[in-house]
This record gives sequence, C-alpha cells and structure tokens, in this order.
Amino acid sequence: MLGKSLAEISTGKNAVLRIAHVITRMIIGGAQENTLLNCLDLIQDYGDDVLLITGPSLGPEGNLLDQGRAGQLPTRILPSLRRAIHPVHDWQAARDIRSAIRDFAPDVVHTHSAKGGLLGRHVAWGQRVPAVIHSVHGAPFHPYQSAMARQFFQRCERWAAKRCHQMICVADAMTDLMVDAGVAPREKFKTIYSGMDVEPFIHANDHRDEMRRKLGFADHHIVIGKIARLFHLKGHDDLITAAVDVIAANPNVRFLWVGDGILKSPLQNRIAQLGLDSHFVFTGLVPPSEVPCLVGAMDALVHTSYREGLARALPQALIAGKPVVSYDVDGAREVAINDETGFLVPAQDTAMLSIALQRIAGDAGMRDRMGREGQSRFTDQFRHQTMTRQIRRLYGEILASQRNDGAGQ
Repeated sequence: MLGKSLAEISTGKNAVLRIAHVITRMIIGGAQENTLLNCLDLIQDYGDDVLLITGPSLGPEGNLLDQGRAGQLPTRILPSLRRAIHPVHDWQAARDIRSAIRDFAPDVVHTHSAKGGLLGRHVAWGQRVPAVIHSVHGAPFHPYQSAMARQFFQRCERWAAKRCHQMICVADAMTDLMVDAGVAPREKFKTIYSGMDVEPFIHANDHRDEMRRKLGFADHHIVIGKIARLFHLKGHDDLITAAVDVIAANPNVRFLWVGDGILKSPLQNRIAQLGLDSHFVFTGLVPPSEVPCLVGAMDALVHTSYREGLARALPQALIAGKPVVSYDVDGAREVAINDETGFLVPAQDTAMLSIALQRIAGDAGMRDRMGREGQSRFTDQFRHQTMTRQIRRLYGEILASQRNDGAGQ
C-alpha cells in the first residue's frame, strides 16, 4: 500500500494528504480549469501535497499551464500520455503513470478525462492506492458516434468503474447518463458542480463599455455570445442557420464567438456567403483571464453543443447576470431554467433556437430579470472553493471508510 497508513491519514480533518491528479492534457478547457483550481485549492487552503500528472497539451486549444496560473504546482508531464488511442503510447503511458505514482506515494489518486481516467484508475487500483476517485466531466460515449464506438467506450467505462472507489459527476444528468449505460450503480456517483473563480464574473460588467468599443459594438447592438472551441458537435453551424432569422427580425443583433479551432475557416466562409459578416465577431483563442470581460460585453449567451457534461460558459454567464439560451443536453437544464434564467431548446432544432434568441434579443427587461435570477441562484454554488471543500470531504470519507472496513481493496 502506498502513502501513509489509513489510520494516520484519516485522523483529524486537518491531516495533510498526498493527492495525485491524472489528466490527459491541460489544454484551455473546462475540465482542465476545474482540475487546476482543485489542485491549487488543495495546496493553498488545506496544505496538501499535490502532484499533477498529465500529457503534452497538443492542439490548437492552447496550454493552460503556460499562462502562469499554476504557480508552484508540482507537475509531471508524460510525453506518452496522449488523447488518441494508440496501443504503444498507451502501454508506455501506463508504465509512466505507475512510475509517477510509485515515486509520489499518494493517499489519493483523482483522475480526469477518458484516457487519463482509464489508465490512471487501472494503475492506481493495481498499486493499492487507498482512495481512487474519477471525475466525469463528460461521457466519452454519445449518440453521435457509431454504435461500435459507443459500445466500446461504454465497456471501457464499465471496466474502469470497477477500479475506483467513487465517481464525481459535474451534473446530475451525467450520473443519469452513466447509470443508464450500465457503467456503475447510482450509489457510486456523487454530483459536485465544477468550480470556478466567480469574482471576475460577478464584476464582468465593470469594463463593459470599454470592451464593447474594442470589439466594435455600438450601444444599440444586442450582443449574443458563444464560448466554445470551433470544433465538431459544438453546434456553430446550427447557430448560423438560426441567426439568419434572428438578424432579419432584429438587425441590431451581433454574435460574439469566443474560441478557435479547425472549423474557423469553413464557418467564416458560410457566414460570408450568407452576407452576415458584419453581424459576427470572432475573438480567436483567448486566455481564461479575458473571458469575464468578454462575457461582460454580452447581453446573453447561447450554447449549442450537442453534448457536454455542464458547459462552464452557462454558469459563468449567469453569474455575470446574463441570461442563457441552450440546447437541452446533459446538465444544461440544471442551470438554464426555462423562463427563469433563460431558455432550453431541443438539440438541433434551429427553428426553436431562432425563436428563443429573438425573444431574448427583443426584451431588455426579460434579459435583466433572468440575469439577476441566475446570478442569485448560482454564484455560491459554482465557487471553486465550494467544489474543493466537497471534494476534499469526499477524500476523507473514502479514506475513513477504508480504515473502518479494514480490508481495503
């Protein structure tokens, strides 16, 4: 057994823990932001020893660790740990993760992402780590895959679920999805909403006028934002389709797209072909620190991804006092509450999407009411300190349970 004895690590709430987080890559994304904040909180607020084990952050999304926010977080980057399935790389990644865990001797291994979760749980369980936890930020299987791929990933998740003590879901909808797929029984899941630094979003409007001028928006423009990688299954094409009628009904509407990706050129070409260039602004890739100011420049936010555990952009907008229009997928309905904080529409229903956006764009009083309601409901719920407190408590409960059982694994 690695680390300290179970008796030692479960005596007193102030006991220092050794915690290894495993994630495939630290690109600029929601799961990565969640993981980074959790690691930093554990160090700063609880005095824990934390090691982040990750692979190289390849791709156009950017590297979260390059932005100076990780501070003194100990990090071990494994070149073999890649997102794509590759038998040779994956075999080597498992060996490298095992070496890192043996060197660090953690009390807790907390895994994230499909590949990091599969390999990390397998290795940690084999090394008899006292507490093994996996966070489900989004299921690796979904209806837009082939049946063969979906069944493969479901089998992988069922296998890995037997090699951890608990799974954390970022939304109740994720638990429902995993249970319905037979991954594990419901009691093995716990919902802990993905935390964030809420203060910049509470003050998102402080630089609203300056940011709008910088982006080329006039006072009379109604800015509807979308924060997402320009990638498949993010619904950008759907939004362009819906935008045609929205703009025809209200020419003052402008769309602000925050993010970058492989679909940028074809999306821009389609917008140009429709003659809507003046109604769309692309920011490209921006550091997370700039997102609150961009949200402040918006009047509402739209989320059209076909699948996503619970997109951080939704609570971020609501905490900033902006209403949301979202496809009714996964955890969106837990924050996008019809006629209260925004509107939910069926995924891929561009006609309903257009109607919802027209309603939001045409009623400033509605936007203000919904935005205030969202800010009141969700600010405290999504503080990263709230998330880390709940996760840290879960670590302690698992360790105490292991000690009381006396049998470990």
